[in-house]
Amino acid sequence: MKSLLYTIPFLLLLFTCNSSSEEKKDTTPPTQKIEQIPAPTLHLEEANRLAELPMNCIQTEYPNKLGQTIGSSADLKEPKTLHPAFYGCFDWHSSVHGHWSLVSLLKQFPELDKKNEITQMLLQNLSKENIMDEVSYFYDKHNTSYERTYGWAWLLKLAEELHPWDTPLARELEANLQPLTDLIVTKYLEFLPKLNYPIRVGEHSNTAFGLSFAYDYAKIVGNETLGSLITQRSKDFYLNDANCPLTWEPSGFDFLSPCFEEAALMKRVLPKEEFKTWLSDFLPQLRDKNFTLEPGKVSDRSDGKLVHLDGVNFSRAWSLYEISKGLPEYAHLKNIANAHINYSLPSIVGDSYEGGHWLGSFAIYALNTVARD
Repeated sequence: MKSLLYTIPFLLLLFTCNSSSEEKKDTTPPTQKIEQIPAPTLHLEEANRLAELPMNCIQTEYPNKLGQTIGSSADLKEPKTLHPAFYGCFDWHSSVHGHWSLVSLLKQFPELDKKNEITQMLLQNLSKENIMDEVSYFYDKHNTSYERTYGWAWLLKLAEELHPWDTPLARELEANLQPLTDLIVTKYLEFLPKLNYPIRVGEHSNTAFGLSFAYDYAKIVGNETLGSLITQRSKDFYLNDANCPLTWEPSGFDFLSPCFEEAALMKRVLPKEEFKTWLSDFLPQLRDKNFTLEPGKVSDRSDGKLVHLDGVNFSRAWSLYEISKGLPEYAHLKNIANAHINYSLPSIVGDSYEGGHWLGSFAIYALNTVARD
């Protein structure tokens, strides 16, 4: 009788353990059948279509958002007087990446329909005299932090695009741009050691985005000082991050993903195996083959802020391609990137100026990232 009393609890415990094991096994999610989205491509027809966007704005002075700090009434000048190179496309940074767009498209497709017109626009805007006036603006005591770091990043992206392009046009434009390029590099070198905390928003001041583009420039031109500083500051800011709240994204006005921009930056600066360990802590859900992410939905493309969500779709895509590049276990992320590009790409040409003055650049960069994979 006594032995029976000991045996019954043992059998109950054994049954409970077996049941728990069975239940645990049954809750493992099966691999889902996920629709495979065709990868978008940047072909000549698309390039001609996208070229219209920056062509229609880099020499369009108004409407204009100067973002200027006024020191006195003497500072009240026309946009083209203040910024003879980058006065168009509504604001300075959009003008900069509008010029980048035309350089990128012309570099990839020298047979563009409006090649001659584009060439003349670039030479006219990016003249040596105009660039020196742009440099002078940054020395105004009220505007030393102007466009920090979003506009700085796109200026270096423009310089990066020109550097390996082996044509007389590229050499002339790169030489003209060099004083402003050098100034922006100096500004990064001065600013980054003073930045104690990264800025983790989904708009212009996002630190990870600003560091990624600057790092790309440093690598292509061999600027080890800038590259090393960005690597160190990236580790200072982000190396201990974990469980990024991806479900909080996107915010209503985001055009950058704070989580993905950070991950794409760390992919650049960390060795492969170290990055994989870091990513498994930072965004563990990305390893799941069933991971899905809905594109940002735009309710009104005539609203200059709401249309930002087309931008978040393109920037999510370029980040996901960067994250997954060379990592087969994350290859499924490319399908999500494709879906994001395909959602927004059909809507950005022929739409309102609120999106047209900048979204073309985001689309081109995202498409370039697909092509580089």
